[in-house]
Amino acid sequence: MASAGAPSAGEAPVRQPLADETHPAPRVEAHSEAPANALHASTPPASARHSSTPDPGGTPSMGQRAAAAADSRAAIVGRAGRAGLERAVFQSQLPFAAVALLLVCSEFFFQPTTLTNPFFFGGGTAIFVITAFAAVVPWGTYDRRWVMVLPIADMLAVAVLAHGTTDLAASALFAFPVIWLSTYFGAAGTTYSAAGSAALIWGGAVLDGSTVTAANIPGLLVLPTTLAFIAAVTFLRSKGSAAQLALLRQQASLLEGAHRRARRQEQTLDAVLNSVEFGVVAFDREGRETLVNRAHQQLIKEFGQSTKSPEPPRMYQADRVSLVPEDLRPYRQAVLGNTYQDFIVWIGEPGGHRKALSISARQVIGSDGRNDGGVMVTRDVTSEVNAIQARDDLVASVSHELRTPLTSILGYLDLALDDETLSATTSSNLKVASANADRLLALISDLFVAVSDSDHLLVMSFDECDVNEIVTQSIQAQQLLAQQRGISLSATASGPALLIADGFRLRQVVDNLLTNAIKYNKDNGLVRIDVQSRPSEVTITVSDTGIGLTEMEQSRLFERYFRAESVRQSSIHGSGLGMSISRDIVRRHGGDLTVSSTIGVGSEFVVRLPLEQLELA
Repeated sequence: MASAGAPSAGEAPVRQPLADETHPAPRVEAHSEAPANALHASTPPASARHSSTPDPGGTPSMGQRAAAAADSRAAIVGRAGRAGLERAVFQSQLPFAAVALLLVCSEFFFQPTTLTNPFFFGGGTAIFVITAFAAVVPWGTYDRRWVMVLPIADMLAVAVLAHGTTDLAASALFAFPVIWLSTYFGAAGTTYSAAGSAALIWGGAVLDGSTVTAANIPGLLVLPTTLAFIAAVTFLRSKGSAAQLALLRQQASLLEGAHRRARRQEQTLDAVLNSVEFGVVAFDREGRETLVNRAHQQLIKEFGQSTKSPEPPRMYQADRVSLVPEDLRPYRQAVLGNTYQDFIVWIGEPGGHRKALSISARQVIGSDGRNDGGVMVTRDVTSEVNAIQARDDLVASVSHELRTPLTSILGYLDLALDDETLSATTSSNLKVASANADRLLALISDLFVAVSDSDHLLVMSFDECDVNEIVTQSIQAQQLLAQQRGISLSATASGPALLIADGFRLRQVVDNLLTNAIKYNKDNGLVRIDVQSRPSEVTITVSDTGIGLTEMEQSRLFERYFRAESVRQSSIHGSGLGMSISRDIVRRHGGDLTVSSTIGVGSEFVVRLPLEQLELA
């Protein structure tokens, strides 16, 4: 009850009604704060909420089993609700009985004659009998409105008790049933309590034979008015408390739903991360690991390391021999806030079982804009790295094997050219064959360099050369190939274009650009070559009306072995090395090679070569 010195009846557990059977059955808490619901809520029988028809075959269906489970839960909750109601009723009656007992004891010690008054004795006895009824009657089996009988009976007992004594404390006992009725039975209970207490007080005065005078009017008005005020305030406060409790329950329901969704999302994320084949390690802003998926744990465990560690204690660089320095280790770099992509390391000791790992790291930015940790992803790329190494070894081996017979061919061509009996035509043909054999040998050497260690550089020989002449020779060499597809070759020049360069290598660049412009062009297309001599540089622009390149293909065009998707699906052959070698040659001259392209329109390659004298090393 809501009066001072009286513990709240709301300490009793309460069954929360099942508003929607699709939700889990509510839990019964030992500290429920809803006494109003305990006295008001009506629990429908489980049979009214679920109907289950037995399967003719005798085996219950899934729906029947679910209904049976729901009925079982409802029965448990119903029993708990009934027990809670009975406890709430007794706890609401008990403070009233305790104060009444205190009044009887005080009368016994200070006014013993009062106990002989039949009204006082009868009223006190009635209070304790009502309390006994509150304790033993199974209120949960009856309609909850019957509980209202108790506070009404209490009011009648107080009226009888007060009629047998002159102590005003007896009339003050009206406050307990008034508060009970106003708290748990709404506006009706408030009205009954205020009107009933006033009627009983005034009726008692009439039975006493008291005459209404100006002197006793305040006494007849103050107590009923006070009780009416208590009833109104209690009703308003209980109404506000009920609204607040409903809001709290709604918020608790929303919070519980959000928690369930978050938990479900967490479980889904865990399932996804533990089903992928790459390792994932997440960490907070202090560098503490917050998540390590199963694939990463298995990868670490495979090499005999603790699964609690984010990485093995020894990691080797891409050369498979040099250890990765401590300050450059992937996890340390990620924790420091660095972002990287496809950092290749080897784990496992040389000569034993080893794996190549590609490690990438990304940072997580919090709502405050600060670094809030990050994620490190590890992929096993052993097969890919070994395949690339095998490919490079094969190309290097083939290049090496081709050079031996080609060197022999060049030697015999030189011997043939030394023969003075050759006719002019034969000598000319042999010279062409020898020149092209020289070029083929150089290309094979370049191919060998391309797949060798990066420390090996293309051999360069710088001298003064004419770019216009180089372009003319290249066009003449490619003319036949262009004519076979009806492609027109045109060349323009702004004037002389002399510079210090390796003429042989520049010819190789122009040949590559022209060959690609013809190879990837449309039939009856057009290829333009423009040479511009500027004060600081010479530019060679090769444009075509070919199939074009996407932005992604342009960004990867100069990677070794890269070939566009549309080209790989066609019958056009290539190694994917020409553009990479060409850009290396141009950059060795201090210049650059760039590309711009539009799908279906064509491509434009620009070679920029500086005019200043290069330092030859």
